[in-house]
This record gives sequence, structure tokens and C-alpha cells, in this order.
Amino acid sequence: MPALKPIDVFATVTWLGTVPGEHDSIRAQARDRLDLGWEGIAGERHVGVNRASCVRVKTQYPPETEIRNVRQLSIVSAEELALIAQDTGLESINPEWLGASVVIEGIADFSHVPPSSRLMGEDGLGLVIDMNNRPCQLPAREIEKDKPGHGKGFKPAAQGRRGVTAWVEHPGVLTLGARLQLHIPDQPVWSQLDSHLSG
Repeated sequence: MPALKPIDVFATVTWLGTVPGEHDSIRAQARDRLDLGWEGIAGERHVGVNRASCVRVKTQYPPETEIRNVRQLSIVSAEELALIAQDTGLESINPEWLGASVVIEGIADFSHVPPSSRLMGEDGLGLVIDMNNRPCQLPAREIEKDKPGHGKGFKPAAQGRRGVTAWVEHPGVLTLGARLQLHIPDQPVWSQLDSHLSG
């Protein structure tokens, strides 16, 4: 029995980018296409089958522990970027500021799709959504460089809207205008979740 359910929800790719591996900044550079291999995007800052642990998993591993790289990509939604822009007093949020890999349009409340969901391309490309991406100060710094006075508003505005981290399950190519179908895990939410989170 299949463990993932294709649903009638589709996204369109509206922007693509890469963060150069040799840069200290998270600022992305716009691209027309992404060639996605098992390690992610060749030459990109987050490329690799494995990576060093970071603050996202600090309660599981000491800093710089080698772990599996489930953060090859940063995917955000155009709809949520518009909400962030509105709350920070900007006309728009440039995906470059966020170090985004992919901007999609068409999935409501995208940042909260279930972990382990897939975005499936028409050519067989498969991307696994790892988890919600928490906002940090790095995009705020990039915003402040271009739009002084607006960077400080990013983190609160981006709570629950920062998109997701993802990794390549099956290689393929992403181009502007590509269509991705959402597949979700065919299981209920854990019945004990609320009691443990509130404790």
C-alpha cells in the first residue's frame, strides 16, 4: 500500500536561485534552471549528501557533527513572501535576500505542509520536504543592505512563512514555469503530539 498520497494540489515555479559556495552572504543569484543531482545543486552553498550540523538540530547533535543533508534546498512560496512584504512595509520581498533556491506559487499555507511530503515534477524529479524553515537574522541583514530600516521587521513577519527545507530524492531539472504536484504522507497526526508539546 502506498505511503504517500498524490493530491490535486499543484505549484508553479516562479523563481530559481543559487547561493554561491564561496560567499559568506546567503544572498542568492537568480537562475533560469536548476540541475538537481543527488547532492543538490553543484557548486551551491548547501550542496552535499552530508553536511555539518547547525542550529536547527542543536538539541540532537553537537555543532559541526556530520549528518545527512536534508537541507539541500530552501523552498518558499510567493503567497507567503507577499505577506512578509506587507508586514515589513515593503512592496515585495526579493527571494535573493532569503537565499532561496525555489519560489513556488499555488500551495496555500505552504510553510506548514506535512514533513516528508513530496513535490513531484512532471519529468520524475522528486523533492522531499524535510521541515518548516525557521526565520533567522541572515535575511534581515540582506534586506537592510538594500532597504535600510526594513530588515528588523523580517524575523517576526516571517514566523510560519519562511518556507521549507528540502532534499533531492530523485534527480531532475527545474525550470521557470515548471509544475510540481504535492504528495502528502498518508497518515494522521500523532495522537500524543499536543500533550507532549504543551508539557
